Amino acid sequence: MALFDKCAQFTEAKELDRIGFYPYFREISSEQETEVICNGKKMLMLGSNSYLGLTTHPKVKEASIAAIKKYGSGCAGSRFLNGTLDIHIELEEALAKYVGKDAALAYPTGYQSNLGCISALVGKNDIVITDKYDHASIIDGCRLSYGRMERYVHNDMKSLEAVLKKIDTTNALIAVDGIFSMEGDIANIPEIVRLAKQYGVEVMVDEAHSLGVLGKNGAGAAEASGFVDDVGILMGTFSKSLASIGGFIAADSDTIHYLKHHSRALIFSASLPPASAASVIAALEIIQDEPERIENLWKNTHHMMNAFKSMGYNTGDSCTPVIPLHIGEMMTTMKMWKYLDEEGVFINPVIPPAVPPSQGLIRTSFMATHTIDQLDFALDKFEKIGKKLGVI
Repeated sequence: MALFDKCAQFTEAKELDRIGFYPYFREISSEQETEVICNGKKMLMLGSNSYLGLTTHPKVKEASIAAIKKYGSGCAGSRFLNGTLDIHIELEEALAKYVGKDAALAYPTGYQSNLGCISALVGKNDIVITDKYDHASIIDGCRLSYGRMERYVHNDMKSLEAVLKKIDTTNALIAVDGIFSMEGDIANIPEIVRLAKQYGVEVMVDEAHSLGVLGKNGAGAAEASGFVDDVGILMGTFSKSLASIGGFIAADSDTIHYLKHHSRALIFSASLPPASAASVIAALEIIQDEPERIENLWKNTHHMMNAFKSMGYNTGDSCTPVIPLHIGEMMTTMKMWKYLDEEGVFINPVIPPAVPPSQGLIRTSFMATHTIDQLDFALDKFEKIGKKLGVI
């Protein structure tokens, strides 16, 4: 088979599109708010990761505009060479202080943060241990490293300990999501830290979906569990609660210094645009100045979780603003997405191979800025369609 033959033979997505069940690359022509214009129609957005609703905050917009006026639209080089601006240093200092670490290093994307950190730190004689439901960026970072990857059953501490017992070195890193992006449950950080100490290995927590969500100050799962000092590396993204694009690694100063000189994803990528850096600085200030946003996020989360459960939906082990509705069969999942879409509710269907066969789900996610009226509008649709499909 010639190299490009696989492209012509990939027809699954085209077939879904032909029958009207293709849910990806939908065109949004408005701000990422609680309501959006999608394919020319106003829809209630229940599929965004803007948990605190900051992408449209006036202070975030103003900071972005001011940065472009001062620095221009980009840096035209990597951080390693000509691409380090004073605003990057300001951002990293603010991030380190926020999550409680000595230092931080900003990357152009969250994906590159995990990729660049893990591939740089885990060498050929090292081991990286992952939860089977970890984000793809963690898995790809492991694959790019020269180390060996071991996996344990999702959030199963007996399975994790079994892995730790069989490895023959303390040169190991446990890398885990704080909030799992599809399931909406939280890593058992207290037990992970206990096992890591017992077996002499290090811990890294991906706070992508937990920043702005968990903890007294919204600093993530490590803060919420009280184990910031025991988790060696914290990773976060800017594309969710922090209202921009990019990511970061926070750790002790020696680790950050090492990554600056060994992380290829940083050294060989153009640096974070100044507008993005300014947006995140503004978002961090707003999170700390407006704690009611996190309070309202949880108010909305509890409202939806209680309603879904009372209707009879299976929400799995979710306990966060990411609430999956476990539907099962792929076509039923796709029908539910289609019917909700027609009713003006934007959600995300998750089907194989992203999940095992017959384990399709509808991923919903909620924002601090949703109103109860908006949420009740959606709940009416979920109840009607769920009954129509025999899901509830």
